[in-house]
Amino acid sequence: MNDPRASFVVLASVAAVTLSYADPAMAHAGTGLAGGFGAGFAHPFGGMDHLLAMVSVGLWGAVLGEPLVYLLPMVFPGVMVLGAVFGMVGVPLPPVEWGIALSVCALGLCVACALRPRVGMAMIVVAVFGLFHGYAHGKELPSAADPIGYSTGFVLATGSLHVLGIGLGVVARWPRGMRALRAVGVGIAVTGAHFVVQAARA
Repeated sequence: MNDPRASFVVLASVAAVTLSYADPAMAHAGTGLAGGFGAGFAHPFGGMDHLLAMVSVGLWGAVLGEPLVYLLPMVFPGVMVLGAVFGMVGVPLPPVEWGIALSVCALGLCVACALRPRVGMAMIVVAVFGLFHGYAHGKELPSAADPIGYSTGFVLATGSLHVLGIGLGVVARWPRGMRALRAVGVGIAVTGAHFVVQAARA
């Protein structure tokens, strides 16, 4: 599929279907999860906050280009695993719901503003948010019947959402495509601001 427009239409359709299955409420209630690979793989698709953050990492990587288009989707899941370990052993962190809500808002703004920080800084931003997302699930993992299978599924699903974001970033190759991509970033940032308000009320 060499035509970027055709590629974008296919990927946008996949994204629309994915979003239609996502719960608009945040996915990190801390109530414990059913174990197993399938449950872990499905979980990121069940909460809009996690889903948008994952896709935003891919979108921002597409905006930044090499090497970050490859590095960011590796940094986030890697640090997310570390965050999960922290959650399981009870390492204290600032309020996790705030970190998750801010991740959606901030990553959306990175896309909306087409921010181009240095490689190290971009990796730090993504790593910090990955830590919060992983921590939230690490707190839930001890109650899962199969934490290893769940974690594996969750990480693979996260990588899939990164790839989806990168694929959608093909829109930047069109005339005025970057403007459309930045508009998507604005929408994600606004949704993230709504999550921040929800976290404040909670």
